Amino acid sequence: MKHHNCTHDCQGSCECGLCCTKINSFGVIRSGIEILRDVNLHIHCGDLTAIIGPNGAGKSTLLKAILGDIPHTGELLFLDAKDEGTIRPSMGYVPQKLDLDASSPTSVLDLFAAAQTKIPIWFTYPKKIRERVKKSLAKTQGEHLIDKRLGALSGGELQRVLLALSLDPIPHLLLLDEPVSGIDQRGLELFYKTVSSLRENYDLSIILVSHDLNLVAEYADRVAFVNNKTIECVGTPQEVFSNQKVIQTFGLDWAKRYQRDEKDRVDNAHLV
Repeated sequence: MKHHNCTHDCQGSCECGLCCTKINSFGVIRSGIEILRDVNLHIHCGDLTAIIGPNGAGKSTLLKAILGDIPHTGELLFLDAKDEGTIRPSMGYVPQKLDLDASSPTSVLDLFAAAQTKIPIWFTYPKKIRERVKKSLAKTQGEHLIDKRLGALSGGELQRVLLALSLDPIPHLLLLDEPVSGIDQRGLELFYKTVSSLRENYDLSIILVSHDLNLVAEYADRVAFVNNKTIECVGTPQEVFSNQKVIQTFGLDWAKRYQRDEKDRVDNAHLV
């Protein structure tokens, strides 16, 4: 859907007024080494934009630069729906992994309380804090994990907890950096379904770095292919996955599997 006041050809507009995120002539140099150059990307509000590419292409660096963790050249613009200027949106972030001490007694509730309040985590929490955390965890179907130790969580459970934490409060822009690496297929599908539901329910702009190309094809609105230090192509999953540079990078066998899967998706959609 397009906001009636938006002048940027976006697909939606957040209630906060964020219309789109524009990355113009973006570059990153670290320790004298060029990581990214001339990156241009327009991220529509309400869209899930997947960033794909070979290992070492600079995908995670791009997310960290958007977050402001590392310096960059070029423009990073967060535009409002009425084109009245640039705003600074709130951002949620889920990293690739979180190093934890498996023997630590720290619980999921402790993690949320430490992030959201000034109450020392060894105190007993007021009921209102516990209810707030349960409400946050419910967004990712994780409310039953509230008292579980962080070190006892499975990979999929931990990612659901981190995703819920990144959504409290609901951000304008959600950045996910390979958030499901090492998770089994069932966990993968649950995570992608959850993210897709969040996008629809809260009209979030989501940038997702991923190697799960089949799930990207199913859930992403747009895909950006990062290679040779820049974005070599961007478009719908069908457009990008038909690009010869993408096929050369991921292999002909993958391309044939994708084409079969895409045909099945189209056939199944006609049956619904």
